Amino acid sequence: MSNHDLAGQLLVELADVMEELRGPGGCPWDREQDHKSLMPFLIEEAYEVLEAIQLEDMNKLAEELGDLLLQIVFHAQIAQENTEFDLAEPIRQIVAKMRRRHPHVFGEVSVTSSEQVLVNWEQIKAQEREQNPAASLLDTVPRNMPALMQACKIQQKAARVGFDWDSIDGAWAKVVEEKAELLRAVENRDIGEVNEELGDLLFAIVNIARFLEVEPETALLSTVVKFRHRFSYIEEQAQ
Repeated sequence: MSNHDLAGQLLVELADVMEELRGPGGCPWDREQDHKSLMPFLIEEAYEVLEAIQLEDMNKLAEELGDLLLQIVFHAQIAQENTEFDLAEPIRQIVAKMRRRHPHVFGEVSVTSSEQVLVNWEQIKAQEREQNPAASLLDTVPRNMPALMQACKIQQKAARVGFDWDSIDGAWAKVVEEKAELLRAVENRDIGEVNEELGDLLFAIVNIARFLEVEPETALLSTVVKFRHRFSYIEEQAQ
């Protein structure tokens, strides 16, 4: 049996387990859940996956990916019970989407760089959005995504259609400008203005990260992990 065959078999087994947990005589807690009540768990499991990657712990990564997969199966089971869709539908949709958005692999399009791939990707998405003309390019970025990630995503999308600085120099100048405005707001002791200008400065710094091809959320997470380790060391030394 190939790895893919085994994975498919185990996915069916997981779906069967979830169906039983949600069925008559199943788990009372599992049966009470709905899409909205599971939202915090989906976010939590995604962050635990990120932590495992950050720690470079592959055993933990495998475990956390399993927990994340469970959330997907959980939502699919609820949707099936509500006659909304079944587990096959999200799989079917993502397979079709990946084939459609990779014409350089599954079609006749030729590319020579990752940049061309991204440009093609946005063009294909734009064609898909033509079915919904009112949709903004930025509407594809979830509004409940973490702020740093959301800022980076909308900057990337805007840049791909030409709304961008000519070079990183412009982005650096914007950082300097926003820093000066923040300092003035602090001097004025205007909390509302400080909040606004600090947000503008963070947004400008995210632009620098984008130009440097650094994921700001990951960079900040690395610093948080580093601080945790250093603080834990200090705590140990103080005992």
